[in-house]
Amino acid sequence: MSVWNKLITALRGGAHEAGEAIVDSQALRILDQEIRDADADLRKSKEALAEIIAKEKLARGKGEQSAAKIAEYEGYAVRALESGDEALAMEVAGKIAALEQARDEEQTQAQQFAASAAQLRQAIAQAESHIRRLKQQADTVKATENVQRAQATVAERYSGSESRVQTALESLERIKQKQAERGARLQAAAELAQEGSEDALQQRLREAGITPDASSASAVLARLKAQRGAAPAAATGAGADKPV
Repeated sequence: MSVWNKLITALRGGAHEAGEAIVDSQALRILDQEIRDADADLRKSKEALAEIIAKEKLARGKGEQSAAKIAEYEGYAVRALESGDEALAMEVAGKIAALEQARDEEQTQAQQFAASAAQLRQAIAQAESHIRRLKQQADTVKATENVQRAQATVAERYSGSESRVQTALESLERIKQKQAERGARLQAAAELAQEGSEDALQQRLREAGITPDASSASAVLARLKAQRGAAPAAATGAGADKPV
């Protein structure tokens, strides 16, 4: 095989694959159109059935009319024979023969129309059944397609370490971590600020002589003197209460 033939074959293969891909991607649309085409064919078949039934009725009506005419001319032929007019009776007999031939043709035609109508009725019933099942299956296929698309969307968005939900969860955890760190820093800063403010306040109070320094020697000595002076006073008060 030459190079050009191989290239042509490759192009044909690519065109075939592209055509199959298009058909696959438009499968549901193609199915809907095929169902619509089947419905259109079914409507045409019903119209043809109505036309055949109408022709059958017309043929039967003509046959009945011919039969009535035959009966009428038979009466004329009998009266001609009774009157002895053989020639007139023969002429009437010729008319009856033509009417019988027309009647037979019309009856045959009516029977053919009836047979065609019966066959078409059966074909229409089968077509309606097939189309009904086809529509039911198409609805099932469409529902399955919608479910699978939804599942694919969910799988694409919510599965894997790189999914949107996973990324959102990681972002949420980072935000929580930053908030926790910021909260700890703010609490520590507040504690440090409170400690610094209390120490500065106590220092200013001591310097103003409002709050004595409890840890100094003078403060300790003053406390002991106060305790010593309180003890004799308590004892004297207890002796004065005794009766003489």
